[in-house]
Amino acid sequence: MMRGFSRMLACGLVASLGGCASAALLHPEAPEMNRRAPERFVVRLETSKGLVVVEVHRDWAPLGADRFFNLVRHGYFDEARFFRVIAGKWAQFGIPGDPEVARLWRGRTLPDDPPRQPNRRGTVAFAFAVPNGRTTQVFINLRDNAETLDAQGFAPFGRVVEGMDVVDALNAEYGESAGGGIRRGKQDPLFSGGNAYLAREFPRLDFIRRARVVEEP
Repeated sequence: MMRGFSRMLACGLVASLGGCASAALLHPEAPEMNRRAPERFVVRLETSKGLVVVEVHRDWAPLGADRFFNLVRHGYFDEARFFRVIAGKWAQFGIPGDPEVARLWRGRTLPDDPPRQPNRRGTVAFAFAVPNGRTTQVFINLRDNAETLDAQGFAPFGRVVEGMDVVDALNAEYGESAGGGIRRGKQDPLFSGGNAYLAREFPRLDFIRRARVVEEP
Protein backbone atom coordinates (compact mmCIF):
# COMPACT_ATOMS: atom_id res chain seq x y z
CA MET A 1 0.00 0.00 0.00
CA MET A 2 2.73 2.46 0.97
CA ARG A 3 4.66 1.62 -2.15
CA GLY A 4 1.63 2.39 -4.30
CA PHE A 5 0.98 5.65 -2.46
CA SER A 6 4.62 6.67 -2.75
CA ARG A 7 4.52 5.92 -6.46
CA MET A 8 1.40 8.04 -6.95
CA LEU A 9 2.99 10.93 -5.06
CA ALA A 10 6.21 10.67 -7.01
CA CYS A 11 4.24 10.49 -10.24
CA GLY A 12 2.62 13.81 -9.51
CA LEU A 13 5.92 15.44 -8.63
CA VAL A 14 7.94 14.27 -11.61
CA ALA A 15 5.35 13.95 -14.36
CA SER A 16 7.32 16.38 -16.48
CA LEU A 17 10.26 13.98 -16.48
CA GLY A 18 8.93 10.49 -16.23
CA GLY A 19 5.25 10.59 -17.04
CA CYS A 20 2.54 9.10 -14.86
CA ALA A 21 2.03 5.41 -15.46
CA SER A 22 -1.27 3.65 -14.91
CA ALA A 23 -1.09 0.98 -12.20
CA ALA A 24 -2.07 -1.57 -14.85
CA LEU A 25 1.26 -1.00 -16.59
CA LEU A 26 2.97 -2.63 -13.62
CA HIS A 27 1.25 -5.91 -14.52
CA PRO A 28 1.91 -6.67 -18.21
CA GLU A 29 0.34 -10.11 -17.86
CA ALA A 30 -3.00 -8.80 -16.55
CA PRO A 31 -6.10 -9.27 -18.73
CA GLU A 32 -6.63 -5.50 -18.72
CA MET A 33 -3.32 -5.09 -20.56
CA ASN A 34 -4.16 -7.79 -23.10
CA ARG A 35 -7.58 -6.82 -24.41
CA ARG A 36 -8.47 -7.37 -28.03
CA ALA A 37 -8.45 -4.07 -29.90
CA PRO A 38 -11.37 -2.85 -32.01
CA GLU A 39 -11.09 -3.66 -35.71
CA ARG A 40 -10.42 0.01 -36.33
CA PHE A 41 -9.57 2.78 -33.88
CA VAL A 42 -8.00 6.21 -33.86
CA VAL A 43 -5.24 7.45 -31.57
CA ARG A 44 -4.47 11.08 -30.90
CA LEU A 45 -0.83 11.90 -30.13
CA GLU A 46 -0.43 15.31 -28.57
CA THR A 47 3.26 16.02 -29.14
CA SER A 48 5.61 18.86 -28.30
CA LYS A 49 5.44 19.85 -31.98
CA GLY A 50 1.69 19.51 -32.47
CA LEU A 51 -1.07 17.00 -33.06
CA VAL A 52 -0.59 13.65 -34.82
CA VAL A 53 -3.54 11.35 -35.49
CA VAL A 54 -3.00 7.65 -36.19
CA GLU A 55 -5.65 5.36 -37.65
CA VAL A 56 -5.12 1.73 -36.66
CA HIS A 57 -6.42 -1.25 -38.64
CA ARG A 58 -6.38 -4.50 -36.71
CA ASP A 59 -6.57 -6.60 -39.87
CA TRP A 60 -3.19 -5.21 -40.95
CA ALA A 61 -1.33 -6.61 -37.92
CA PRO A 62 -3.65 -7.96 -35.19
CA LEU A 63 -1.12 -8.61 -32.43
CA GLY A 64 0.61 -5.29 -32.98
CA ALA A 65 -2.69 -3.43 -33.00
CA ASP A 66 -3.74 -5.10 -29.75
CA ARG A 67 -0.47 -4.18 -28.03
CA PHE A 68 -0.61 -0.56 -29.23
CA PHE A 69 -4.26 -0.24 -28.15
CA ASN A 70 -3.60 -1.44 -24.62
CA LEU A 71 -0.44 0.62 -24.15
CA VAL A 72 -2.18 3.80 -25.31
CA ARG A 73 -5.23 3.16 -23.10
CA HIS A 74 -3.05 3.05 -20.01
CA GLY A 75 -0.80 6.02 -20.70
CA TYR A 76 2.34 4.10 -21.62
CA PHE A 77 3.41 6.62 -24.24
CA ASP A 78 2.68 9.76 -22.20
CA GLU A 79 5.86 11.87 -21.96
CA ALA A 80 7.76 9.33 -24.10
CA ARG A 81 10.55 10.88 -26.15
CA PHE A 82 11.04 10.52 -29.90
CA PHE A 83 14.53 9.28 -29.13
CA ARG A 84 15.46 8.15 -32.63
CA VAL A 85 14.53 10.56 -35.39
CA ILE A 86 16.42 10.07 -38.65
CA ALA A 87 15.45 12.83 -41.05
CA GLY A 88 13.75 11.49 -44.15
CA LYS A 89 13.64 7.90 -42.80
CA TRP A 90 11.71 7.31 -39.56
CA ALA A 91 10.80 8.61 -36.12
CA GLN A 92 10.94 6.10 -33.26
CA PHE A 93 9.46 6.14 -29.76
CA GLY A 94 8.14 3.68 -27.18
CA ILE A 95 10.58 3.57 -24.26
CA PRO A 96 8.65 5.14 -21.36
CA GLY A 97 10.13 7.80 -19.13
CA ASP A 98 9.59 5.71 -15.99
CA PRO A 99 12.47 3.19 -15.66
CA GLU A 100 10.36 0.77 -13.61
CA VAL A 101 7.71 0.54 -16.29
CA ALA A 102 10.36 0.32 -19.01
CA ARG A 103 12.04 -2.59 -17.24
CA LEU A 104 8.78 -4.53 -16.85
CA TRP A 105 7.93 -4.28 -20.54
CA ARG A 106 11.37 -4.63 -22.08
CA GLY A 107 11.07 -8.40 -22.39
CA ARG A 108 7.33 -8.65 -23.13
CA THR A 109 7.73 -9.85 -26.69
CA LEU A 110 5.04 -10.52 -29.28
CA PRO A 111 4.94 -13.18 -31.99
CA ASP A 112 5.43 -11.72 -35.43
CA ASP A 113 2.47 -10.52 -37.47
CA PRO A 114 2.89 -11.40 -41.16
CA PRO A 115 3.34 -8.09 -43.04
CA ARG A 116 0.18 -7.25 -44.95
CA GLN A 117 0.80 -3.60 -45.77
CA PRO A 118 3.91 -1.97 -47.24
CA ASN A 119 6.03 0.42 -45.19
CA ARG A 120 4.92 3.50 -47.05
CA ARG A 121 5.34 7.06 -45.83
CA GLY A 122 3.12 7.68 -42.81
CA THR A 123 2.65 4.05 -41.82
CA VAL A 124 3.33 3.00 -38.23
CA ALA A 125 4.97 -0.29 -37.18
CA PHE A 126 6.72 -1.92 -34.24
CA ALA A 127 10.50 -2.06 -34.25
CA PHE A 128 12.32 -5.30 -33.43
CA ALA A 129 15.79 -6.79 -33.47
CA VAL A 130 15.07 -10.52 -33.80
CA PRO A 131 12.12 -12.62 -35.01
CA ASN A 132 9.19 -12.58 -32.58
CA GLY A 133 10.93 -9.76 -30.72
CA ARG A 134 8.47 -6.86 -30.84
CA THR A 135 7.77 -5.23 -27.49
CA THR A 136 6.76 -1.55 -27.22
CA GLN A 137 8.97 0.46 -29.57
CA VAL A 138 7.16 1.99 -32.51
CA PHE A 139 8.29 3.99 -35.54
CA ILE A 140 6.62 6.19 -38.11
CA ASN A 141 7.92 5.96 -41.67
CA LEU A 142 8.96 9.39 -42.92
CA ARG A 143 9.35 8.11 -46.47
CA ASP A 144 8.45 5.03 -48.49
CA ASN A 145 10.65 2.38 -46.85
CA ALA A 146 8.97 -0.65 -48.39
CA GLU A 147 12.00 -1.64 -50.44
CA THR A 148 14.18 -2.11 -47.36
CA LEU A 149 11.74 -2.87 -44.52
CA ASP A 150 9.06 -5.10 -46.01
CA ALA A 151 11.40 -8.02 -46.65
CA GLN A 152 12.71 -7.75 -43.08
CA GLY A 153 9.24 -8.37 -41.68
CA PHE A 154 8.25 -4.96 -40.32
CA ALA A 155 4.45 -5.02 -40.25
CA PRO A 156 2.56 -1.70 -40.28
CA PHE A 157 -0.55 -1.68 -38.08
CA GLY A 158 -1.71 1.86 -38.82
CA ARG A 159 -1.02 5.10 -40.59
CA VAL A 160 -0.86 8.80 -39.83
CA VAL A 161 -4.02 10.45 -41.16
CA GLU A 162 -3.34 13.90 -39.75
CA GLY A 163 -0.13 15.67 -38.75
CA MET A 164 2.57 14.24 -41.04
CA ASP A 165 3.95 17.78 -41.20
CA VAL A 166 4.33 17.57 -37.42
CA VAL A 167 6.14 14.23 -37.67
CA ASP A 168 8.44 15.66 -40.35
CA ALA A 169 9.29 18.55 -38.01
CA LEU A 170 10.37 16.37 -35.05
CA ASN A 171 13.87 17.25 -33.87
CA ALA A 172 16.38 15.05 -35.71
CA GLU A 173 19.57 16.72 -34.47
CA TYR A 174 20.62 13.79 -32.27
CA GLY A 175 20.11 11.05 -34.86
CA GLU A 176 21.26 7.68 -33.56
CA SER A 177 23.17 9.15 -30.60
CA ALA A 178 20.18 9.41 -28.24
CA GLY A 179 19.71 5.67 -28.09
CA GLY A 180 19.53 4.44 -31.64
CA GLY A 181 17.60 1.41 -32.77
CA ILE A 182 17.17 -1.85 -30.90
CA ARG A 183 19.72 -3.55 -33.12
CA ARG A 184 22.50 -1.12 -32.22
CA GLY A 185 22.47 -2.26 -28.59
CA LYS A 186 22.90 1.20 -27.06
CA GLN A 187 19.54 1.70 -25.37
CA ASP A 188 20.46 0.65 -21.82
CA PRO A 189 20.77 4.25 -20.52
CA LEU A 190 17.22 4.98 -21.69
CA PHE A 191 15.85 2.00 -19.80
CA SER A 192 17.83 2.63 -16.62
CA GLY A 193 17.72 6.44 -16.56
CA GLY A 194 14.40 7.21 -18.23
CA ASN A 195 13.41 10.75 -19.05
CA ALA A 196 15.69 12.16 -16.37
CA TYR A 197 18.65 10.83 -18.38
CA LEU A 198 17.27 12.05 -21.71
CA ALA A 199 16.39 15.50 -20.33
CA ARG A 200 19.96 15.87 -19.09
CA GLU A 201 21.81 14.49 -22.11
CA PHE A 202 19.45 15.26 -25.00
CA PRO A 203 17.28 18.12 -23.77
CA ARG A 204 15.81 19.13 -27.13
CA LEU A 205 14.18 15.81 -28.00
CA ASP A 206 10.53 16.14 -28.94
CA PHE A 207 8.04 14.01 -27.05
CA ILE A 208 4.46 12.83 -26.73
CA ARG A 209 2.60 14.83 -24.10
CA ARG A 210 -0.43 12.53 -24.18
CA ALA A 211 -1.59 9.60 -26.28
CA ARG A 212 -5.27 8.67 -26.20
CA VAL A 213 -7.72 6.44 -28.03
CA VAL A 214 -10.30 8.94 -29.25
CA GLU A 215 -12.45 6.79 -31.52
CA GLU A 216 -13.45 3.15 -31.36
CA PRO A 217 -16.62 1.35 -32.42
